[in-house]
Parts: sequence; C-alpha cells; structure tokens
Amino acid sequence: MNIHYNDKTDLLYIRLDDRKQKVVNRRVSEDIVLDIGENEKVVGIEILDASKHVNLEKLFPVKYEVSKRST
Repeated sequence: MNIHYNDKTDLLYIRLDDRKQKVVNRRVSEDIVLDIGENEKVVGIEILDASKHVNLEKLFPVKYEVSKRST
C-alpha cells in the first residue's frame, strides 16, 4: 500500500494494490473517486479536498509522502 498527498492540489491518493493493471475510475461522491481494477476490486482511492476529510497525522505510523510545492 502506498499513500501520496499533494499539498498543492490537496489530493490524497491511497494505492492498495501496486500491480500494474488497467483501472476504471468510479466517482462515489463529490470528493471520492475509486480506481477499480481486475475482478472489480478497488485498487486505489482518490480523495479530493483531502484536508477537509482526513487528518494526515492520524495516518501514522503509516509512511506517507508529501509533495513539495514548486516555487
């Protein structure tokens, strides 16, 4: 599992399955998009406006990456 957060776009992406595969995006709410892979399994979760929905500090001890803003 990988977790990526981009503070510029406030987007949190959680990848549950690292295998390379074709995915279909399914929007389940205004701010949540699921990546559906082989056998209709969820392989990724994209959360828009993540700071409104998730406290990143509560993800610890899971390691996550914060993208640096370009100046």
